[in-house]
Amino acid sequence: MLHPEGVLETALYVADLDIAERFYAGVLGLERVVQVEGRHVFFRCGRGMLLLFVAGETSKPPGNPAMPVPPHGATGPGHVCFRVGAEYMTEWRRQLEDKGVAIEADFRWPNGARSIYFRDPDGNSLEIAEPKLWGLE
Repeated sequence: MLHPEGVLETALYVADLDIAERFYAGVLGLERVVQVEGRHVFFRCGRGMLLLFVAGETSKPPGNPAMPVPPHGATGPGHVCFRVGAEYMTEWRRQLEDKGVAIEADFRWPNGARSIYFRDPDGNSLEIAEPKLWGLE
């Protein structure tokens, strides 16, 4: 049986791309790859991509026959967990706090992995966690 090799891209939905871009580039240090004004901004995140869409724009039928991406989207806050080495967790918490980001939770799971939860400007739940959370050390 075939199975996926990993997650290539993850999408979140935002209201204002400029605010979202400042947060993801300025607070999380992600590298912007492409932006289409009023529709989306895409960031490189390790070996994958984080896609930020204006939900109302992605729910429209495709306008370009050469790129027939079906309509998609979501409403309400989503969740993404970023993989961070254990040795950097404390530095990450400090960086988030220094940039004015409120920490919602910082704890260790029963297997000892540490997670830190916070929100982006659109209310999406973000987490940074040690890979051992899922046995991916």
